[in-house]
Amino acid sequence: MIEWKPLTSNEELDVIIQKSYQIPVLILKHSTVCSISAIAKMRLEEAWEFSNNELETYLLDLLSYRTVSNTIAERFSVYHESPQILMIQNGECFHDASHFDITLAEVKEVI
Repeated sequence: MIEWKPLTSNEELDVIIQKSYQIPVLILKHSTVCSISAIAKMRLEEAWEFSNNELETYLLDLLSYRTVSNTIAERFSVYHESPQILMIQNGECFHDASHFDITLAEVKEVI
């Protein structure tokens, strides 16, 4: 089961980046009013196989925290999409995917 931690501020993003030096981090940029976003989130949750000490997971509500999403796009030089996952390790985004490319198989392949 995924234990989503909320990502609600740029300060939290800084902490997450620091954590990524110890453990890989997945950020899901999620729109609560988008059916594709809901499907992407559900597909990850239904098939999840990682433990909390293998991969940390964060959920960014795009409607409430768009400025954080903008900071993520700038910080990692990643074009903003929704839904979107970003895989962060050692302070860098080493993988991103959006829409129906968000799958557990994709996450497993890049970890």
